[in-house]
Amino acid sequence: MAKKHFVKWTAPAREDINEIIEYISLTNPNYAIKILDKIENHIKKLNLLPERYRIVPELEKYGYLLYREIIVDYWRIIYKIENNFVYIMLVIDGRRNLEDLILKKIVLRESEI
Repeated sequence: MAKKHFVKWTAPAREDINEIIEYISLTNPNYAIKILDKIENHIKKLNLLPERYRIVPELEKYGYLLYREIIVDYWRIIYKIENNFVYIMLVIDGRRNLEDLILKKIVLRESEI
């Protein structure tokens, strides 16, 4: 039987998702609701087998192996597995140049867990 994990959003990740949904809803409220539902449904599944998703490639090459990601449409949900917790660290637009952004945000958010 798979070990159960507890999923927790960091405050900055919650801010990320709120900003994304607010921005989308300015032009397409229906899509904003749809994408929020999709993201939340994927995150709900992290309580079982969070290791099923890939390690974040931009972090892996620097030796950060604790971070994984779920890709939902254009967005990347980056999370960290620690003991029996899964921490949602950030939600970002995958169309951006992400390497520096991810490294910077992950290092800053480590202290907020």
